[in-house]
Amino acid sequence: MKAVLLFPGQGAQKVGMGKDLYDTYPAVREMMEQADSALGFPLTKIMFEGPDAELTRTCYCQPALFLHGLALYKTLSTMVDIQPVAAAGLSLGEFTAHAAAGTFSMEDGLKLVQKRGAYMEEACQATPSTMAAMIGGTDEAVATLAAECDIDVANYNCPGQTVVSGSVEGVEKAVAGAKSAGFKLAKKLNVAGAYHSRFMKSAQEKLLPELTATPMQMPAVPVYCNYQARPVTGTDDIRAMLGEQVCGSVRWAACMQALIDQGERLFIEMGPGKTLAGMMGRICKEAKVISIEDVPTLEAAVAELKTLG
Repeated sequence: MKAVLLFPGQGAQKVGMGKDLYDTYPAVREMMEQADSALGFPLTKIMFEGPDAELTRTCYCQPALFLHGLALYKTLSTMVDIQPVAAAGLSLGEFTAHAAAGTFSMEDGLKLVQKRGAYMEEACQATPSTMAAMIGGTDEAVATLAAECDIDVANYNCPGQTVVSGSVEGVEKAVAGAKSAGFKLAKKLNVAGAYHSRFMKSAQEKLLPELTATPMQMPAVPVYCNYQARPVTGTDDIRAMLGEQVCGSVRWAACMQALIDQGERLFIEMGPGKTLAGMMGRICKEAKVISIEDVPTLEAAVAELKTLG
């Protein structure tokens, strides 16, 4: 069964994620216990029990999503013959996509994303900053508005849905000027800081040596990078793109469009919620996204994939 693997980013997490997988599949239990051991703290306890404020912390949320997405993929691949044609992930999810495609080991990836989350959390605490979702309007309009407000465009998620990121004053100015700039709606997001903006520069600088030190190989299938919306071309390129992504715009719509243009129509989203499926609905109506987050959706996906196969 040929399909594109998709993994969500920060914001998708929810307390209880992975618990039924842990209880149902011995291989997942082993994998999650291995993760706790590699990190040196009980990540699974935070995933299963929260509290929400703790799981939402960037330093926990990123490895939690990484581990959850990977556990879903590994379990799915033992139940149905998946032949990935490509992989992509939104922001943090790009790291999960690389692990699924074999660029680096689960343990190395887990340690990398935990550090990424910790460095981003430090950057958030250093200077007050925020983000806002912009609904309606064009990519050109959001870029113009961001420039006028001296902030950055964090995400080009799908047509009519973008996110700006930067100083509190700049983002508030963008929200206030959104209607007149042609947007239907603009609202500040409940986030710790300005991800994918210049405010993450310190995190980027700290992450680069970690990327250099992490053993990597070329992925078994093309992995699309957020920063330039194209497949990575070598290990140096992978490190560069994962580094640039910390401060750079996530070009998710362009990533998905590139895959659509190649004729891909079947996608499997692995992680809490159906955020990526929702975005795909605005990018390509003909594309099918099967979303998996727990045992019931996994079993349903296996049944559906077998009928498609």
